[in-house]
Amino acid sequence: MRLSIIIPTLNEADHIGALLADLAPARAAGHALILVDGGSEDATPTLAASGVDRVLRAPRGRAAQMNAGAQAATGEFLWFLHADTRSPPGAAEALLAACRDGACWGRFDVRLSGRHPLLRLVEWTMNRRSRLTGIATGDQGIFVTRDAFARVGGFPDIPLMEDIALSKRLRRIARPACLRPLLLTSSRRWESRGVLRTILLMWRLRLAFALGADPARLARRYDG
Repeated sequence: MRLSIIIPTLNEADHIGALLADLAPARAAGHALILVDGGSEDATPTLAASGVDRVLRAPRGRAAQMNAGAQAATGEFLWFLHADTRSPPGAAEALLAACRDGACWGRFDVRLSGRHPLLRLVEWTMNRRSRLTGIATGDQGIFVTRDAFARVGGFPDIPLMEDIALSKRLRRIARPACLRPLLLTSSRRWESRGVLRTILLMWRLRLAFALGADPARLARRYDG
């Protein structure tokens, strides 16, 4: 059983080294690391080159980048990790064990890096909501068999909520495996805008997406 670990990047020079160090044991065990850069203007591809098996270039946008990585992958299982994530020891083994037990897709629990008390609520809500709804976010390290990924057509080519849309497609096949090992993900997007403000913004965006709003318009609101 072989993993292809796909990491979309855009100006992630400050983070990529730590994640690749976390994943070095998985790479040594024969799992492939594929970095897909969306046009970084810093040294991200150069810094990552020695720690991955392939560096690809793709149009900017996580959906396009992750689909490009999946197309180039040869592993039986695909694991999508954001560049500002930290992976705990044994995460790859836990993933493969879930797949051996029959899971065709899933995600990990997540912990946010910051210390703000509201971030504990955010991470608890993310993990609990995911278990109840069968929907995963990209921060939670979505993994999927190549067959299931191909069956649902990969990530939809939209500029925001591509992880939610993929989860909804995969949920029609099976419920996700919700793994307990904690991925540590950066809380910078919450802290840079204000934690409460970002929580409220994400709730509004998710509701609007669920009601059929245009993802491009939502992406402009998110970026703005």
